[in-house]
Amino acid sequence: MSILYRSDAARAPAWVRYFAEHAPDLDFRVWPDAGDLDEVEYLIAWQAPADFIAQLPRLKVFFSSGAGVDHVDFSAIPAHVPIVRMVEPGIIDGMVEYVSLCVLALHRDFFDYLQAKAARSWAPLKVLPASARTIGVMGMGSLGSAVLQRLASYGFDLRGWNRSRRELPGVESFAGAEQLQPFLAGCDVLICLLPLTPATRGILNRELFSRLPAGAALINVGRGSHLVDADLLEALDSGQLSRAILDVTEPEPLPVEHPFWAHPRVFLTPHVASMTQPESAAPILLENLRRHQRGEPLEDAIDRSRGY
Repeated sequence: MSILYRSDAARAPAWVRYFAEHAPDLDFRVWPDAGDLDEVEYLIAWQAPADFIAQLPRLKVFFSSGAGVDHVDFSAIPAHVPIVRMVEPGIIDGMVEYVSLCVLALHRDFFDYLQAKAARSWAPLKVLPASARTIGVMGMGSLGSAVLQRLASYGFDLRGWNRSRRELPGVESFAGAEQLQPFLAGCDVLICLLPLTPATRGILNRELFSRLPAGAALINVGRGSHLVDADLLEALDSGQLSRAILDVTEPEPLPVEHPFWAHPRVFLTPHVASMTQPESAAPILLENLRRHQRGEPLEDAIDRSRGY
């Protein structure tokens, strides 16, 4: 039984070591040393080019090497082949760390103090308790729920919005299009952790920003295509939004001439908020593969009709 890894080459050796030690019965291959593609039954990959998938006639499961699957061309993968997204502790922990850093930096006016330092200005700002800030998370899946649970430990007032209602202790829950406006109305910091689907593409736009309290901040760790760039710049320049922290952009890398680079109230990182960690991902994926071999349902298989 053959498994082909076709993702980040730098992480491939860790995958090879784990499968060699824990699943010596499996033929683990790394692209481009793939051997006979007719033998490949499981694929671990970031993307699924149609011409490549067509060369895998025995493919049984497509394992995405990332938490999102919006980059995957569903039409290229036969309908009978499950698509499984990566949900593993390394991805979750990385996202929790990054979002916590961003929220705390905004809460404690870190970016204001950076500007003050550049101006050599000693200008203390009033310190507010965490309970005085309301943090809202759009997307209460595995990542969003973990972020909310960590932020709760700091004492922030928390609310979450999801397509369908999900309840978390200490979090005010909102669901569906009819509850989006009341959700937004109370958010001092808005965090986007939505999956990218046709319904969520461009959701971070002028209308949404107008529903937030004046001076709110945005953290986008979803996908760059969630955001309408021109609308964000307008909201920042008008004061409707105070700051934006963007880990994702469209396109990536962001072109050097893009106005985000020079805008004083935009902070950018190059899609590094969360990454798959082979040491924690390989055991999760292997157990899922064994479930499939035993005829049991796969964990974290996506619903193609929803896109996640």
